[in-house]
Order: sequence, then C-alpha cells, then structure tokens
Amino acid sequence: MTFAGLADAHRHLGVLPAHPFYGGPAVNPDVCARGTVADLIADLDREGTARALVIPNYGVPDVARTFELNNLVLEAAAHDDRIRAGLFVSPRPQDADLTARALALAGEPGVRALKTTFLLGGSVDDAGCLAQLEQIFATAVERDLIVHIHTSPGAASDIDQVGKLVDRFGDQAKIHLVHFGGGMSGHIKLAGGRFFDWVAAGKRVYTDLSWSIGFAPRWLAAEIDRRGLGHDRLLFASDEPWGDHAGEHARLAAAVGDGELARHVFGANFAALYD
Repeated sequence: MTFAGLADAHRHLGVLPAHPFYGGPAVNPDVCARGTVADLIADLDREGTARALVIPNYGVPDVARTFELNNLVLEAAAHDDRIRAGLFVSPRPQDADLTARALALAGEPGVRALKTTFLLGGSVDDAGCLAQLEQIFATAVERDLIVHIHTSPGAASDIDQVGKLVDRFGDQAKIHLVHFGGGMSGHIKLAGGRFFDWVAAGKRVYTDLSWSIGFAPRWLAAEIDRRGLGHDRLLFASDEPWGDHAGEHARLAAAVGDGELARHVFGANFAALYD
C-alpha cells in the first residue's frame, strides 16, 4: 500500500571504498549506494518518498570518507526541500577533530540530526569517548537536533549499553534508536517494556523498525495500541542502501495497517520532528 506523504526517517548517501569485511576479500555489499544528489532524488521519485532524512554512508573503518560525505548530505538538503540532513559524528577520541568540524556545521540549513555509532569503536563507558559524547548531545540540545544511534545485539551497540545514553541524556536530547535494538534480544527488551518505560518517564526517545525480525513490528504495534502510548515515537526508515525500501515498507505497513497509527508512522511523526 502506498501512503500519501511517505517519509523515510533514516537512509544513507555516498559511495564507500571496497573493504575486506570479516577477513574476506574487499567488497561493496551496499550495492545500491548512491554517490550523487541526482541519483538520490531519482530513488525518492521512484519510491514515492515525499520526505527523507539523509545521513552519510558509513561502515568502513577509515571514517575520513564518511566525514567527507557530510558535505554531500548538506548539498542534498540545499538542493531539494524534501530532504533533511543528518551529520555523521563519532564518539571515538581519535576522531575528535573530525567530529568538532562536523558539529560546526550543525547550524547549516536543512540539518536536523546527528548520527553516531559504536560499530567502529568506542563505547558508552569508555572514558576516552566521554568528551565527544558530551559535545554531541550538547550540540543536539542547543540546535534542537535528534541524535540517531545505531543499535544491534551484543557489544557496544547493544541496547543495554546504548540505553545508558537514553538514561543519561534523554531528558533533554531527542534520541532515535535506529533498528529498535537490531535483533531478537533488543526487540524483546524494548517492546517488552523498556521503550515504553522511557516514554512514560518523559525521555525524548524515538525508534524505527528497519532490520527488525518478523515478530517485532506486529508486537510493537500491538503494544502501542494496548498501552495507548508510543504512537508518536515510531517512524518508517528504509536504511537504504543497507536496508531495502520496498521490504521495510511492506513489513511495517502490514503491522500498522492503514489507520491512525500508519498516519503517524509513515508521515506525521517525521513532520513533527523534522519540519
């Protein structure tokens, strides 16, 4: 089903160099990565995506290329009012100068978010990351930006770890938990109560269901309905080119139907955050 005003709250722009992931040959698994604003806009037109938050592509350990792509997402936001920009920032101390330069762009037109991750190193409790995390969240509060944080099971991206940032900064800063925990354990911890506890406590927390396991969208939609809470905190996200727009849309649409929750998830919540 196609929803009028479809908004994509998390997708990436930019082509990364091939990399030997997991000890294998150098590859480019993100086969649909786009390197130009024109190619991005063509995708939005083909999909029927009316609005999008666009973030630099990342995943290769040398993050210099990803920081360079901040300029490309700024260009995209300046070119087309459908597009909002999310700037890539890093908690790692070795990236402190690059992060400071990225944060200096936070006031540029179209910037609505900051994206950070522990996939490439660092952790919530790493003393070396503290200064960068404080700067990232302080800038988000000052500029009224939303901080996107990757979540996936285990290690530093597990919701048990990333959730500490919600506890620490979520009263003042808006925090988007990308991938809703990213797998079985994260989904159960969040939908089973933790996500709703944060919302009820006044934490400014949001999420999407990209990469989610089959049961999670149905369960989360049912819990939102049962609790009467959280309808304004869930957004559609494709995570292109690492996710699949058509598949992500179909799975979430099947879970939320075509009523009031769908109106929020596929458009209204994006407008509230990014317009």
